[in-house]
Amino acid sequence: MRWVFAALALWGAVHPMYYFLTWFRENGFDLGGMIEAWHANAASSGLVWDLTIAAVALTVWVLVEVVRHRHWAGLIAIPATFCIGVSCGLPLYLMLRSTPRR
Repeated sequence: MRWVFAALALWGAVHPMYYFLTWFRENGFDLGGMIEAWHANAASSGLVWDLTIAAVALTVWVLVEVVRHRHWAGLIAIPATFCIGVSCGLPLYLMLRSTPRR
């Protein structure tokens, strides 16, 4: 399963990033404009909030698990989630969590 999660994390990083980079190439590095575009209508706003809540829930889960099991490598999933997306952070954390520890 580790390889499946690793492949999903890679896909979750590359595929969305293609669209983000395309947007930046067309509009410049304008984060405010990107956020405004995310809220262009009720459907996209709903999706943004859905992903935001999922990202916060994942972050809480990662923090609790890292403190409980002292598997500090799992913390890398938090910046991956907020800098790339839940589509990368969640499978990355699942991969790290399934990696045998020494």
